[in-house]
Amino acid sequence: MASNQQQEGSATSKPAKRKPVFTKVDQLKPGTNGHTLIAKVLSSSTVLHKGRPSTSHNLRPTLIAECLIGDETGTIIFTARNEQVELMQEGATVILRNAKIDMFKGSMRLAVDKWGRIEVTEPAKFVVKEDNNLSLVEYELVNVVEE
Repeated sequence: MASNQQQEGSATSKPAKRKPVFTKVDQLKPGTNGHTLIAKVLSSSTVLHKGRPSTSHNLRPTLIAECLIGDETGTIIFTARNEQVELMQEGATVILRNAKIDMFKGSMRLAVDKWGRIEVTEPAKFVVKEDNNLSLVEYELVNVVEE
């Protein structure tokens, strides 16, 4: 009996890892997060590169790039920050884990924060559907008043 209890206790101490459910680009919606997807990087352009101010020594330079990424269902702009910019090279295939949708001027942007991960993987076999850019769709914030 004692050995049985010990087995139960050890099983509950470590949560089982969930198998990732891969999302397609055309399934992304505003205000959602926890997405895992495989995408090709079509282009990458640096939009912000702030050097380190000479007065403060502990601030890292800020580097932000907007990358157009996509899969066989569509494309979206991915905002890469700092170390992520190196991974998001044009032509690379990446797995984005725990990605979230940020809204920027009414359109969706995909981002991976400190809780997510970017992995460069083998080149994907799919052809990117470039005529369905979800970042070109403008959303309007509508406040619903409940009575």
